Amino acid sequence: MMPSAKVKLLIVDDEASLRASLSLIFTTFGHSVRSAEDGFSALVEMRNELPDVLISDLNMPGMSGFEFLSVVRRRFPAIQVIAMSGAFSGDSVPLGVAADVFYEKGSNPGTLLETVQAMAQMERSSIQHPNTPAPIWIPKNGHDPTGAEYVMVTCPECLRTFPQVLDDAAHPICETGCAHCCSLIHYAIVQSADTPSQQALQRKPAARVLAPPGVPNFTACK
Repeated sequence: MMPSAKVKLLIVDDEASLRASLSLIFTTFGHSVRSAEDGFSALVEMRNELPDVLISDLNMPGMSGFEFLSVVRRRFPAIQVIAMSGAFSGDSVPLGVAADVFYEKGSNPGTLLETVQAMAQMERSSIQHPNTPAPIWIPKNGHDPTGAEYVMVTCPECLRTFPQVLDDAAHPICETGCAHCCSLIHYAIVQSADTPSQQALQRKPAARVLAPPGVPNFTACK
């Protein structure tokens, strides 16, 4: 049975095979699907046409999903967002990720279909996101001349950039005042998929998942 409500989907993942598999599943069920290989490509697609629902991987080269989804939440708050990754387990949205729902790669794609269909039934005016501000996700820059680790922070208010030295405490979400306009900025550090904390949460590199009836099975990775 085809779903009664159709949505415009944008699927963002650096794995071409997964983009193709998910596109096939959703087009089979009547949805309009576009795809992009990373956050930068996705922003280009969104300049052409905004999707109703965005499905994005978190660990991607170039602009990661952490960074990309933070930009989307700030610029396009009406878009409903599904984050996906194989580096986290369960269905809870990882801390600091600007998404409404989390989908674990390698789990039942029927759950993903049901989630998109539920989002399709929602009125855009009724969409409410958590009050927690979406942090700016920043990659580490290295060490300054004194040996201290630092990042370059760009203020979303005045758009000026300044260096921020990192302390030794492991804070998932940090905050600082802009060095120029004093606005409060929430930021987080982009972690590599190969860090020990990620490896502890990672599933097997590839998992065979059962697709809905009439749709070919596919392998979800990463």
